[in-house]
Amino acid sequence: MKRLLLSVFGILALAIATLTPAFAQSKGTVYYLVPTLLDEFQTGSVSALELFLKQVGYEMKTLNADNKTDAQQSQMNDVIALKPKAIILAAVDFNALKPSVEAARAAGIPVVEFDRQITATPSDFTSVAGTVEIGHIAADQAQALLKAKNGSVKGKVLQVLGDPGDPYTLDIQKGFEEKMKAFPDVKIISLPAMQWEASNAGTIVADQMLANPDIDLIFSHAAHLSVAAVASLEAAGKKPGDVMLMSSNGAPVGLDLIRKGWLNVEVEQPLYAQAAAVAMFMDKVVSKQEIKPGDYDVLGLKSVVTKEAWGPNIKIPGAAITKENVDNPAFWGNLKPPTNTVKSVE
Repeated sequence: MKRLLLSVFGILALAIATLTPAFAQSKGTVYYLVPTLLDEFQTGSVSALELFLKQVGYEMKTLNADNKTDAQQSQMNDVIALKPKAIILAAVDFNALKPSVEAARAAGIPVVEFDRQITATPSDFTSVAGTVEIGHIAADQAQALLKAKNGSVKGKVLQVLGDPGDPYTLDIQKGFEEKMKAFPDVKIISLPAMQWEASNAGTIVADQMLANPDIDLIFSHAAHLSVAAVASLEAAGKKPGDVMLMSSNGAPVGLDLIRKGWLNVEVEQPLYAQAAAVAMFMDKVVSKQEIKPGDYDVLGLKSVVTKEAWGPNIKIPGAAITKENVDNPAFWGNLKPPTNTVKSVE
């Protein structure tokens, strides 16, 4: 699995490097604290942030916490001492990193939250997918799949969450269950894959297929969890189509599972646009200028900046990927980075 991910990361990095244009004089260094490099979204986020930040004049250095909260807290302390232009943080644990965010800002270093909101304390900018909305899209897709199979919206769903310390998965769960409440004949079993470990997801699916062999649909909150789910289904003698599957981040492995007939729907998390938004607003973050609420075009996606209790927050919509549109190059899972250049918001 690691070898596959590293290979995919290498292809993505090469593709991005090929498309990277000449850059202006450096405006300084920004540090990106990534929670892990064990899934394609996180590895892709490094390349995408580096690409777009260079386009607006910033160098980027990355530190990987290997999904360890104490390691990321230590990294925050080290980076604060280096006094970078800004810190981009994708928190391993949104509660545990709150004091680190406050320490950085007290030292005069702006903090940008990437992908994982921290709402308990202010930050200078937050760029996230519409995660609750991703849950809504997933619910719409689940309703259609269950109706097609059972004649009405009824049946049993196994929802495999990520780590419960990550608000990304909690928001998707919230959105999914909000819209599924209207269908009391659907039973939802929800279990977390701790630390987003694929092996944990595989164990959950194997155990639940024994305890609940009538499961109609498995909804995993990331594509790499679906890979493990498929392995457990194969071990149980299942074939593509025997159990319906959905995921929610749009990773290359998810798109491959759609092409192989295992996965019915992948709800994309707009990785490229999330990274581009960080670059578009970085000048304002560094200079501590006001970021005005309103609609913004981010790589062609209509995105909304709101002023929240934790600071300016941009939310970018996702989309459903099925076998009908899986080859669309706009989806980041097809590893074709955008060729258009981002510009700083004036």
